[in-house]
Amino acid sequence: MEKSVSSTIVGAEAYLVDLEVETVRTDAVQAFLKQETIFVSLSTSDGLTGLGYSYTIGTGGTAVLALLRDHLLPRLVGKDARNVEGLWSDLFWSTHATTVGAITSLALAAVDTALWDLRCLRAGEPLWRLAGGYRQQVPLYDTEGGWLHLTTDELVAGALTSQKAGWPGVKLKVGKPRVHEDVERLRAVRDAVGPSLDIMVDANQSMTYAEAKRRAAAFEAVDLSWFEEPLPADDVTGHIRLAESTSIPIAVGESLYSISQFREYVASGGAGIVQVDVARVGGITPWLKVAHLAETFNLDVCPHFLMELHVSLTAAVPNGRYVEHIPQLRAITRSEMAVVDGHAVAPDVPGLGIDWNADAIDDRRVA
Repeated sequence: MEKSVSSTIVGAEAYLVDLEVETVRTDAVQAFLKQETIFVSLSTSDGLTGLGYSYTIGTGGTAVLALLRDHLLPRLVGKDARNVEGLWSDLFWSTHATTVGAITSLALAAVDTALWDLRCLRAGEPLWRLAGGYRQQVPLYDTEGGWLHLTTDELVAGALTSQKAGWPGVKLKVGKPRVHEDVERLRAVRDAVGPSLDIMVDANQSMTYAEAKRRAAAFEAVDLSWFEEPLPADDVTGHIRLAESTSIPIAVGESLYSISQFREYVASGGAGIVQVDVARVGGITPWLKVAHLAETFNLDVCPHFLMELHVSLTAAVPNGRYVEHIPQLRAITRSEMAVVDGHAVAPDVPGLGIDWNADAIDDRRVA
């Protein structure tokens, strides 16, 4: 039997790139002003280079970078890049004093996505197939037309544009000071688009349990597909109680940073939709575990943000229901995610499938 060629990591580099947002984005608790993008480049003895990344929405990027440079990357050099599970576990336990936590998970994700890029390049397969290969196209919903600062007329216009383009859903931000303000905006969109378009809402963790229960009751007549992050993400009990009180599915996950946190939500009934974010959960390796966990509970996965990466992961698993449309990488890529008949199409090239523009990335590196 022919012996496989080793793939020893011979070089590891991390760097930070700042990306301005493509449009004004506001929700009930914050404004998205810039994306700090943390890249990890890994080169191997068999001549491959894998590029992975994670992100923050404006703060903490230098902390993630320092963790990578000071602690994680030195442990990788000399290791076999094919042992993705082993490397993830080694890095996780080597930083156990700071896990589970956002900074460490974001750092792990940058490494893990680079390792998966290498895995796919070595196999000559696209990510969507190597991670599971369930299908290549996934329904797409738009968030860019639903930000909280937009007027009701602007929300309606955005929803109609998405509907005309054949997209099956739109997401609108909620959390206006008075409940009637939210309801009037949602009702205007529903009346304009009719019953066939999925409408999701997102409160960005801005409400108390009592207020979320009150608003969910007011929202039910609008026929919503889900109510996202109504409460602080660590309030598992509140989400369980809320899920029991409303017919609207409760969506959580973008602010959870470990597999065990997802386990608590899905096992207790606190999550009706799982929105696992590959950067925040620590990479593709744990993302897939969360997706398969959700499948065992008959729950759909509709990941948060990072559409250029999540399109392949959502396509890989049988319970991947939706990809969220928020373009943010166009300044540093040569091409965009393909969309056909309201569906995002996973790239069919080896690797992660993101067409990076190396010159544009270099121009935006933070010293």
